[in-house]
Amino acid sequence: MIEDRLTAAAEHTGDAEAELSLRPKTMDAYIGQAKAKEQLCLFIEAAKMRGESLDHVLLYGPPGLGKTTLANIIAHEMGVQIRTTSGPAIERTGDLAAILTNLQPGDVLFIDEIHRLNNSVAEVLYPAMEDFKLDIVIGKGPGARSIRLDLPRFTLTGATTRAGMLTSPLLDRFGVVCRLEIYTCEELATIVMQSARVLTTQIQEDGAVEIARRSRGTPRVANRLLRRVRDYAQIRAGGVIDRQVAHDALNLLEVDTLGLDHVDRRILLTIIEKFAGGPVGLDTLAAATGEEAVTIEDVYEPFLLQLGFINRTPRGRVAMPGAYQHLGLQIPGGEGEEPQQMRFIP
Repeated sequence: MIEDRLTAAAEHTGDAEAELSLRPKTMDAYIGQAKAKEQLCLFIEAAKMRGESLDHVLLYGPPGLGKTTLANIIAHEMGVQIRTTSGPAIERTGDLAAILTNLQPGDVLFIDEIHRLNNSVAEVLYPAMEDFKLDIVIGKGPGARSIRLDLPRFTLTGATTRAGMLTSPLLDRFGVVCRLEIYTCEELATIVMQSARVLTTQIQEDGAVEIARRSRGTPRVANRLLRRVRDYAQIRAGGVIDRQVAHDALNLLEVDTLGLDHVDRRILLTIIEKFAGGPVGLDTLAAATGEEAVTIEDVYEPFLLQLGFINRTPRGRVAMPGAYQHLGLQIPGGEGEEPQQMRFIP
């Protein structure tokens, strides 16, 4: 199941409480995203000097990179409260009206998955963001009338993994737009060391690096792997995480040196062994692996494409030379030649 994938960047059901304790509370403690941090610090300081609320902020990028954490830090740095909700949770315009009318001056309203707001709710949000006014229709039919309520000046912070799905009117109303980038191994190692201190776990620097390099560039995955390696170290290694302990623990969890799990490898091996390296259509690949086509396309493929292990062509998916090398398979020397199986060492 997708929800059970250790290396999935999406939030697990049990992640919320664990992540809450590991999240940095200030901008100084926030690791990585140097460009976004520099911009936000500048705008926050300027807004505080003028005694104004911060302009509306949009944070976008792949899941697990710290958008929710940044939203909370923005509220903390501005010295205001944060109200948190999500796009799917706001089903009716009345739900949004109730949230907006309960805001205090300067508050941060954080809407996760803002691209999933329905159109009727978004229409109410436009004047609220631009003019800090709320239009409410009372009654139905010929007797209906519209009233306009004044709202306190607030900061809307939206987070999305799909900025392209936002409507132009909504996107245009964000004064600050920050894209969060994939983390480097060095940044993730620092995050792992910091999280280990919070968890009161003994870890050596080489152990943190080993966890970081298998974390797919995502802090959420790094913290999740750290918690599982901590369990392994507690039972089998005296509670201390070094490189060998991390290596053995992650191999046991079937997370290899690049962060691929057993499903990622099965997809690659299916393309290579069953379809001679491709091209193979998405539906055919889905049937051969037992996964849904949309799951392969949205969940598994992005990271494999990022690594350069597969390529999307008009005729289907093709395995690239890097995939053969990583799996310990000989790259076929000519068309029609079958690769020879070699022993795979994680």
